[in-house]
Amino acid sequence: MKTMKVGIIGCGKISGIYMENCHRFEVLELVAVADLDRQRAEEQAAAYNVPNVFSVDEMFASPEIELIINLTIPAVHAEVCIRALESGKHVYVEKPLAVTREEGHAVLETAKRKGLLVGCAPETFFGSGIQTALQLVEDGIIGKPVAATAFMMSRGHEFWHPDPEFYYASGGGPMFDMGPYYLTALVQLLGPIKSIAGMTGKAMTERTITSEKKRGQIIPVDIPTHVTGLLQFEQGAIGTLITSFDVFGGSALPPIEIYGTHGTLQVPDPNTFGGPVRYRLMGEHEWTEAPLLPGYQQNTRGIGVADMAYAVQSGRAHRASGELANHVLEAMWAFHDSSDEQTFYKMKSTCQRPAALPVNLPLYTLDQ
Repeated sequence: MKTMKVGIIGCGKISGIYMENCHRFEVLELVAVADLDRQRAEEQAAAYNVPNVFSVDEMFASPEIELIINLTIPAVHAEVCIRALESGKHVYVEKPLAVTREEGHAVLETAKRKGLLVGCAPETFFGSGIQTALQLVEDGIIGKPVAATAFMMSRGHEFWHPDPEFYYASGGGPMFDMGPYYLTALVQLLGPIKSIAGMTGKAMTERTITSEKKRGQIIPVDIPTHVTGLLQFEQGAIGTLITSFDVFGGSALPPIEIYGTHGTLQVPDPNTFGGPVRYRLMGEHEWTEAPLLPGYQQNTRGIGVADMAYAVQSGRAHRASGELANHVLEAMWAFHDSSDEQTFYKMKSTCQRPAALPVNLPLYTLDQ
């Protein structure tokens, strides 16, 4: 396998872990970064030994770069992806794929027309935690999955994030911020979604920033901050999902549980790569902690980029695909549409359930 030359657009908080991990995968060579704030790009390039700092236009024009990692703000995810594709480059984007379904479709159609690949975070389902849970499901440990619950219970981000405004603007909220982790994990474990029923609300119309940079600033809440509903999966299981920024006293609910005809499976936080994974079978009174599969337990954001780079060269399907991200994007909007219209939403898209990660390869090698 040859090394694929990579450029990153967007040098904000999340970029550091991508830059760090790009250096670890033998298939990736990070050669340039770009940001509208050139000083920020230069600081990240120096911190992570990246040889070039480009303008955004220079990144698109560079004949050297084959794949762009798009770490811009969600509002321009689709625009930057489409420009990268039109420039003849594969693109991998932070979640969500786009803000609207129409933008998501446009990204996929552009990729199809140009004969290029689109990938999208989250790739946390590559981690040992969810991969171990997947193997247990596929091995039938808990029998046939019949139901699932997933809970992302939070007080929001204004108390810690230096610039939390976008979390409460259009395209933000708990579903679009954290829903991709939970929905992607559920699709990995149970397959694509058939229909959704949702309800939404918000606890307050304004919030006060208490993080230091903008302490005391009042921000409007333009989106629902509590989103809940039901999912019916194509294979028959029924799920319950809550994503909330309105849980101010904490919660003891598990991130994800899968309920089968023989027992229950506890799945770790899908915003992490590790465990623990536990199960309790019918008639048992104690939980059993499953040994994690060998693989990725630390923060390995960027692994989806490496998997896509191998897929470009081998022709196999990549796991964190644009189709998967588009299915998740539609599902997130489905909760809001169902609530607004007081109807069930029937999914228009579907996707392939990602293949399990091989466990017989050295770390940072994904050529299967």
